[in-house]
Amino acid sequence: MLNAIRLANIAAALAVPAFFTEQNPSKLGETLPSLMDVLKAARARPLAKMQFSAVEEGLGDMLRPPPKPVQGNARSLPKHLQKSSAGEDRETIVLAGCEAHVCLLQTALDLLEDEFDVWVVTDACSSRTERNRDAAFDRLAGAGVELITTEMVAFEWLRSAEHPAFKQIQGLIK
Repeated sequence: MLNAIRLANIAAALAVPAFFTEQNPSKLGETLPSLMDVLKAARARPLAKMQFSAVEEGLGDMLRPPPKPVQGNARSLPKHLQKSSAGEDRETIVLAGCEAHVCLLQTALDLLEDEFDVWVVTDACSSRTERNRDAAFDRLAGAGVELITTEMVAFEWLRSAEHPAFKQIQGLIK
């Protein structure tokens, strides 16, 4: 939980777009207040869901902006401008959360299928048992998901110690 809060704080500090899902919140309960406060500060967009995969509930559509309309007469445009190339909109999606062996797993696999690069922040994930969590990580790695840690993603988002938010992020990690 602590690393999930750190990750949300890092996203907020770096203005990384954030989203969060809640599985059947009216029956199972909402996100814990300590995490919800940070998600609000990060301006994270919520998605209440019933399906285990958030992609089945529209997460993929939320993550990908609508295609830009072609300007002018499409036939007069060079071929490379008439259609977008496969994979050119591919984005990296960073996932963390509870029930890694159910919702996070199914969401990550569906995002891969939708041609996103998927990173799972292992130290910000949990399951009811370590065995379930570890089995999820094994399956995700085998499918091509990058398994990373909170510090890894923080410094990859920063890219340099010269980043204006470096000291703030360093303080969140220490």
